[in-house]
Amino acid sequence: MSQVVKPAGEKTILGHPQGLFYLFFAELWERFSFYGMRALLTLYMVNVIFEALTTRDYAAAAVYASYGSLVYASTVIGGKISDSILGMRASIFLGGILMALGHFVLAIENNTAFFLALAFIIVGNGFFKPNISTFVGTLYKAGDPRKDSGFTIFYMGINIGGFISPLLCGWLGQTYGWHYGFGLAGIGMLTGLLFFWSGIRKNVFGEGGKPPSMEVYEKKVIGIPRHRLVRILAFLSAPLIAFLLYSYKSLGGEGTALEDTNIVNLLFYVIGISVLGYMAYIMFNATMDERKKLFMALLITFFMTIFWGFHELHGSVITLFAARNVNLSLINASQTNALNSMFIVILSIPISIMWTYLAKKKINPRTPYKFGMGLLLAGLSFYIVSLSGGSADENGMVPFSYLLALYFIISVGELFMSPVGLSKITDLSPKRIVAFMMGVWFLSSAFAFQIVGFISKQLAIESTDSNVGGFDTLNVYLDGFRLIAIYALVAGAVVLVFAPLMKRLMGNVH
Repeated sequence: MSQVVKPAGEKTILGHPQGLFYLFFAELWERFSFYGMRALLTLYMVNVIFEALTTRDYAAAAVYASYGSLVYASTVIGGKISDSILGMRASIFLGGILMALGHFVLAIENNTAFFLALAFIIVGNGFFKPNISTFVGTLYKAGDPRKDSGFTIFYMGINIGGFISPLLCGWLGQTYGWHYGFGLAGIGMLTGLLFFWSGIRKNVFGEGGKPPSMEVYEKKVIGIPRHRLVRILAFLSAPLIAFLLYSYKSLGGEGTALEDTNIVNLLFYVIGISVLGYMAYIMFNATMDERKKLFMALLITFFMTIFWGFHELHGSVITLFAARNVNLSLINASQTNALNSMFIVILSIPISIMWTYLAKKKINPRTPYKFGMGLLLAGLSFYIVSLSGGSADENGMVPFSYLLALYFIISVGELFMSPVGLSKITDLSPKRIVAFMMGVWFLSSAFAFQIVGFISKQLAIESTDSNVGGFDTLNVYLDGFRLIAIYALVAGAVVLVFAPLMKRLMGNVH
């Protein structure tokens, strides 16, 4: 076995560049803040922001979907600004400060402050999230065999933060008050920035992450240096995004074509049509081989969007289901959001070892089969929960074991799909449009939240009673979970049936 030789003079920890571990802890604490806030968000909206509305579940679903869509869409814009003007370091700092500000403003129990806080988090995430992940790659030279394991370590940081934060923020928020939970999320974000700043001071990143061009960075527009103008516009964009979130009500009345459509939904319809139109143009001008692979890249993105649309119900419908109809003893409803990350941490290495073993035996499934199985597992997870009504007590409360089974099975499905999907997009895309296709891939998460919003609205309960629950809500949720299971199982079956054709379209891409 050849020994990995580190570059001369490089300081390492566990064989990896020192900078990896500063980024590891920066991202761990950023995800701590992000997932800690998300665990409380739907419950906070239902019990505080929209408490007086009989349609509070519907309103919370609309805002949650708009927030999730804009959070992921913002990464495309933030990544582009970083590449052309700010560089990764400045973008990470700007994003972190905006996100921390958003979390602290959330701690103010006021409706106006609430929408402005979400807007700051959306803008901040756009600058922070795409850049810190990219920064990890800059620590390794091309062909460095340590790179894959470096990203694995980094990914573990994401899920450790995602596991711990709902437990702590959820406990504080529901025991002592919402503002304590949101405040802890803000402290987590500042802690992440401190780790990143410490790494810069110790020069563990070398020249990595600096602006692409100081000339462009300092160039003045209307008398203001570009880097400063970007920061000003980032802060000024928050009120506009807050307005979009506040406009959660439908554009049309009951029975009209726009009954379930608000401004953000309409915006994403336009984005979706535009992306598909541009993809049609690209494919028209591509070679036949490129056309086949691009078609497969779009299919993979489409099926990943469906999966995330069911998966991201964790922060909305499933959290409300846990609060209203699950017997919880050791943890509360918001803390159940930690279960997905817990299972990802536990299962990542065993499943990775399984793929390696199957590859050695030359029976490692091709990507379409993994995607089909992932969707089947998502369907199975919701189907099992839909059966929980048979074990409900006299108050309509079901055993926690059903919820645990849902999170376990869908987490396995996630590991079948998510880790391989991103790499396959780069393999299937012509080099001249890889960046664009990566943007399309990240937009899939944004569109997934449109699915989340649609499903959550259909399962909305009309009530102003904070103790709403029992068999009335249980039947609504279980009927919904049964339908979700059917859709996911059908989608998985379709992928598996057409997997041999997809395999041919992918050519030599495994």
